[in-house]
Amino acid sequence: MSSQLYDTEDELDIAISVHPEFATQRLGDYAWESRAEEFDRLVETSNCDLSRSLRFKVRRAMAGTLLGQGQVEDIRQQVEAIEAVVVFVDHPLSPIQQRNLEEALNAKVVDRTGLILEIFAARARTREGVMQVELASLNYQMGRLVRSWTHLERQRGGVGLMGGPGETQIELDRRMIRDKILSLQKDLDKVRRMRATQRAGRQRKAIPTVALVGYTNAGKSTLFNLLTQSGVYVADQLFATLDPTLRKLELPGGLQLMLSDTVGFVQELPHELVDAFRATLEEVIEADLILHVRDASDPMISRQGQVVSETLEQLGLVGDFAPSIVEVMNKKDLAPGIESFRGESIVDSRMAISAASGEGVDELVHLLCDWLTAEMHEMHLKLEHGDGRSLAFCHQHGTVISIHHGDEYVDVVVLLNPADVGRFVEKEGLHQLRK
Repeated sequence: MSSQLYDTEDELDIAISVHPEFATQRLGDYAWESRAEEFDRLVETSNCDLSRSLRFKVRRAMAGTLLGQGQVEDIRQQVEAIEAVVVFVDHPLSPIQQRNLEEALNAKVVDRTGLILEIFAARARTREGVMQVELASLNYQMGRLVRSWTHLERQRGGVGLMGGPGETQIELDRRMIRDKILSLQKDLDKVRRMRATQRAGRQRKAIPTVALVGYTNAGKSTLFNLLTQSGVYVADQLFATLDPTLRKLELPGGLQLMLSDTVGFVQELPHELVDAFRATLEEVIEADLILHVRDASDPMISRQGQVVSETLEQLGLVGDFAPSIVEVMNKKDLAPGIESFRGESIVDSRMAISAASGEGVDELVHLLCDWLTAEMHEMHLKLEHGDGRSLAFCHQHGTVISIHHGDEYVDVVVLLNPADVGRFVEKEGLHQLRK
């Protein structure tokens, strides 16, 4: 594990994962098993050697340790037996619970939020991604500073105005963290403004944006690479993609769009990350169309779809102003019986594909072409023979249906986006516009 969030060393790689199953959460045995498997994959993604995975049924959460005394003792014995140095708990822990568990187990304890933050810290590559992870990490650490200073005196001085050395150090650390948070927020605001400028440029050029979203490891990056012929990192692991990637996608007929690959979602994505990654996820917020990529072979596909929908709601993608969402059922080669169908509108359609083999991808591309042309205008233009600039614009920004060279004019029939139509309708009635 990296040392950005925890004071871990390279040799600290033997781990145990703990899965509290709360009686108040009636998920069913299979759902609990699926959640435990996902968490274990997260632990393995953090480059720890997962030696044991333990599941405990919990009637009620204990304020001091989350788990019961007997369960904590059971974990302690297993930690001692295999000499584990880190215990991952599949549940958010309060600072007190984390401290008490570490003292009882004599091992580093990392909760679900801390684990996801640690993975993000190790995977972020761009300057923006690093800043976002650091901001989330600092917000997470604010409440846990007391753990580092419990060995110092914390009683107040005689006059009641000065704190002890421990308390003074905590306040100094908190002030440093608050200052760093403010600095990062200012830098991220600059990133947001830069992204807004880039989006405005794409809008002026009438280049729509399509964002790929979905549960982690659903195959978004594989599909992204297939469509754009890019080399985005792909692996059979959770959170393989963290930093946002945009590429121009050339479609048949000269149509163009910007395709955005985004970070995958998981159950209980830490709120710190949703807020800190808002600048990255603005590519989703500002998208003209969302492709929700789903793993058709996963038995938990319904729950994963619900997680994605809830996360999109957290981003404010609800209501009349939200972009249209099309479901793309990936890995159809592993899920026999899944087929595509086209509804009356694009949101009523569902695409079944295999990004690994390419099956069904042509049909998805055809749907994107239909979506792009749905709002385009057919224009019959009469261009002067010397007006090569307008003809080049038609080829670059639209779909040229036909060209006929007459004696006086060049007759051009072209499909254009609404934003580009204005370039021609102002030319003194020489051109006819048809929807």
